[in-house]
Amino acid sequence: MPETLLYRIAPLTRAHAMTAVAVLCEAFRDYPVMRFVIGTTDDYDRRLAALVSFFVAARDLKEDLILAAVSLNDEVDGVATVTLPGQRAEPPSLYDRRQEVWEMLGTEALDRYRAYGDACAPFDIARPHYHLNMIGVRTAVKGQGLSRLLLDELHERSARDVDSCGVSLTTESDDNVGLYTHFGYEVVGRATVANGLKTTVMFRPDGGEGGTGAPPSGVTH
Repeated sequence: MPETLLYRIAPLTRAHAMTAVAVLCEAFRDYPVMRFVIGTTDDYDRRLAALVSFFVAARDLKEDLILAAVSLNDEVDGVATVTLPGQRAEPPSLYDRRQEVWEMLGTEALDRYRAYGDACAPFDIARPHYHLNMIGVRTAVKGQGLSRLLLDELHERSARDVDSCGVSLTTESDDNVGLYTHFGYEVVGRATVANGLKTTVMFRPDGGEGGTGAPPSGVTH
């Protein structure tokens, strides 16, 4: 039986930052985008940790939202990183982190990352909204409903935010498309990135499961 009552969902604290990176590395180790961007290498896990650490740091330094599923033992077993609506200035420290990670991963990895971004760009939602960057749970607690708890919290925060019209995400798993549809997301567009990698852009209008809220009025191109 799911044991979601043993968890609380709360914004990530700095004390849990490294644990959050470990959770996401575990959850995304074989995810298609990570394999595509990092490429074939003998030190894949080290490079994955560097990339995920940068993604988490970017949300932290820009004062976006990182949600954590925290157990009664104060262990982080699930994480969601989220970009908030609105434009915020990028701190110099984030620029430095970006330079460091792409110097480590190399220009070919950066080119693949940009190719992924370019493939998704035509389907960017024009109106202010929350964007779910990453969501993952530890393998040992899969099936216990932690992803749902994280999504419910995210959806509630978006619904309460007068500056948000909903939540967007991208997925490279056909199975995930069906899962997110169950949670009220709608397919905005699909694109092929390269080498058979396909991505699906989805959006959940505020208003709950079933899409009772208004759909986005347009996309940017």
